[in-house]
Amino acid sequence: MLPINPEIFKAYDIRGVYGRDFDDELARLLGLAYVELRKNDSDYRANQKMKIAVSADMRLSSPRLKENLIRGVIEAGADVIDLGIVSTPTMYFAVGHYGYDGGITVSASHNPKEWNGFKLVRAQGVPISGETGIEFLKDRVLKNDFVPAPAPGQIIENDRAIGDEVKYALSLVDKTEIKPLKVAVDTANGMAATYIKALFDELPCELIPLNFTLDGSFPAHEADPIKDENLVQIKTAVKTQGADLGIATDGDGDRMFFIDNRGEVIDQSIIRGLLAKLFLEIKPGAKIGYDVRPGRITVDLIKENGGIPVMTRVGHSLIKEQMLKEDIYFAGESSGHFYLRGEAGCFEYPGVAILKILTLASSVPDGLADYVAPYKKYFNSGEINRVVDDKESVFKNILAKYKDANIIKLDGLTIEYPDFWFNVRASNTEPKIRLNLEAIDQKKMKEKRDEILGLIR
Repeated sequence: MLPINPEIFKAYDIRGVYGRDFDDELARLLGLAYVELRKNDSDYRANQKMKIAVSADMRLSSPRLKENLIRGVIEAGADVIDLGIVSTPTMYFAVGHYGYDGGITVSASHNPKEWNGFKLVRAQGVPISGETGIEFLKDRVLKNDFVPAPAPGQIIENDRAIGDEVKYALSLVDKTEIKPLKVAVDTANGMAATYIKALFDELPCELIPLNFTLDGSFPAHEADPIKDENLVQIKTAVKTQGADLGIATDGDGDRMFFIDNRGEVIDQSIIRGLLAKLFLEIKPGAKIGYDVRPGRITVDLIKENGGIPVMTRVGHSLIKEQMLKEDIYFAGESSGHFYLRGEAGCFEYPGVAILKILTLASSVPDGLADYVAPYKKYFNSGEINRVVDDKESVFKNILAKYKDANIIKLDGLTIEYPDFWFNVRASNTEPKIRLNLEAIDQKKMKEKRDEILGLIR
């Protein structure tokens, strides 16, 4: 057994380089630890066999890790519901929709091919973060003193999850409002291809599929749509094929970026705000979440449409935990995650987000590019990372410099003035500070960006 690197246990999931930070045995130990974690929870029913959904993505190491994960869960006495190779959102949906006791998927999301890992939830898709279970799993896996259950569990296959997920997504929109649009989608050889194909089979749209073959070696490009170099192909396809919309997804299918009819990325803060507007039509006056990284147009759109804006921390598990605690109906994250309080929990429904944007695109005669242009009213620095020796001194310097601002300490520091605002956060795993700044004009954005970077240095 390869020694396990403790650093793979992160704030939102478990993730590292396969063959360097861990091997197949970690998966078996994680299965044992996960069942123990769930037996310690207040909703554990000792008189019923626990049912845990297990799935995997298309990464080259995923089949072996999934096999060993299943072995661990069964040794711990729980039944495994084998969902097969599906996206991370499909696993979340299955846990809630079918009433399973929890779920684990083998995936390293958008990371390069050498990586792999695990995302975990409790019943109803309730996330497991560092604060709510990952530290426990780390402790138990590293101690490795498990006692297998007297009676092992069994494997039960479920191949219905994608179909049922698509049916549920379609139930939240009026399909007749969607016109026969031409839509280019680049899934980067990742898992979104599974549910997007099933979704578009039910729509009048023409799908232009790019890199839909599942391939964990990522032959086309890295499966991370936040990087501009990974969007070249989809932007070109939109322009050359006259598409009305482009969509780019990440490796496990839980993040997406939208491209307008001119081949330009629509800023996530605008997409998030437009989705908030559409969801507020379903639930007027609802709380709508947005993460601490600046994107004020989101707040503007929430307020204009009668919603209550709620700032959240960064990270899928932390956001979903906050949504459940504060009764937030919909939330969007700057990284391309979209969250909704659905039928049986707090899930990610990328299919619903796609349908909502398709409905919007069908209603604007001149295309999305012209429609979103008025919302491009703020100027953003993008995320800037800087290596620092002393993170705490950086925060002290910023607090001293901007002590007269509106200061929020939810996730790092958020500093707000009328004409500029920014967030600085410390990386959980690296000696880095992350800066995101926005302002009312380009001049002010550059001036304050450079001023704050001077403090960070």
